[in-house]
Amino acid sequence: MLIEIILFLFLGIAAGTFTGLIPGIHINLIGILLISLISLPLFASINTIYFVVFITSMAITHTFVDFIPSIFLGCPDTDTELSILPGHELLKEGLGHEAVVISAYGSLFAIFFLLIIIIPSIYIIPLTNKFIEKIIPYFLIIISIGLILIENNKFKALFAFTLSGILGWLVLGSNQELINQPLLPLLTGLFGSSSLLISIKNKTIIPKQIITKKIRIHSYKPLLGALIASPLCSFLPGLGSGQAAIIGNQLSKIHSSDKRGFILLLGATNTLVMGFSFLSLYLISKTRTGAAVAINNLIGIPSTKLLILIIFAITFSGIFSFFLTIKISKIISRKIEKINYQRLSILTIIFLTFLVTIFTGLLGLLIFIISTLIGVYCISLGVRRTNLMGCLLIPTIIFYLI
Repeated sequence: MLIEIILFLFLGIAAGTFTGLIPGIHINLIGILLISLISLPLFASINTIYFVVFITSMAITHTFVDFIPSIFLGCPDTDTELSILPGHELLKEGLGHEAVVISAYGSLFAIFFLLIIIIPSIYIIPLTNKFIEKIIPYFLIIISIGLILIENNKFKALFAFTLSGILGWLVLGSNQELINQPLLPLLTGLFGSSSLLISIKNKTIIPKQIITKKIRIHSYKPLLGALIASPLCSFLPGLGSGQAAIIGNQLSKIHSSDKRGFILLLGATNTLVMGFSFLSLYLISKTRTGAAVAINNLIGIPSTKLLILIIFAITFSGIFSFFLTIKISKIISRKIEKINYQRLSILTIIFLTFLVTIFTGLLGLLIFIISTLIGVYCISLGVRRTNLMGCLLIPTIIFYLI
């Protein structure tokens, strides 16, 4: 049994690396395919515990590796859209590898944080979950106001926040039953293709990337923000790593010029939210991520023994993925300066358009185009791109208030 567990652990790491590196291919897709395959006679005889290990290691590995295309290509996953802002800036300074390593450190710290606070969470979360659910919309309103107030031009920031929020509500609040994976065209347009179009327009040239052996973390304050915000967003419906990053950013008071601190925060929240989603399934029988949904479909609510196995898979795959992510980043860093970045950006936009059309249809393509245009327009306003997170914050606030 141990050999099989190890085998599926590494298969999950390989699958998570694939989904992390290929923009638009999310772990949810692999999870759906896996559930479909289990019904076939060839897979029906395999112990479902092995598939749980596979899904867990795939999901955790994905949270490490998916920063690579976000930083080097400007292609966000639904959990790394905010990494484009500081990550792409560091890439243009020749520090793309450093950005990836910092995000990996954030994810690694998240693994150890999860191990430390998992036992207290088992006692605290069931007692506080209902109370937090009542206050969360007002908390998000305060966070949203804070996003706007820190801007020099508050009117433009409010306009960008509101415009993206209206789009987010139209896509997520009323029409999500008409489209599969509504976040794919929405976030890819607002944060991905819009950035790529600006890069093409400005004829961005990627300099030689500096690969330093020692990369120091100058402040651990962002990790505290991630540690507070991630459990909130893991146990409550409608909240994810994007909202957790915004809340964590406000709580830890990261300065707008601290690109590294923001990336560290994003790495930590991304992995913490995923890790806590498995704990959420165990504690309150709720699924908050696609990986948790897949596990719930396989075995229902995990037992304590199975939770321990899940924690083992999280820990092993997290540590392994840390070194794997750094290795892949080094390889890409040595190659990317030799690539025509404008041509690569054009090909990436074509690829993203193809993916959006395949997975979400013509309606998704329309959303993608509108999101891209709004993203480009908001960039031209000269306000922080974090204001575009109104696309998630406003629908979430309305969801809790209605």
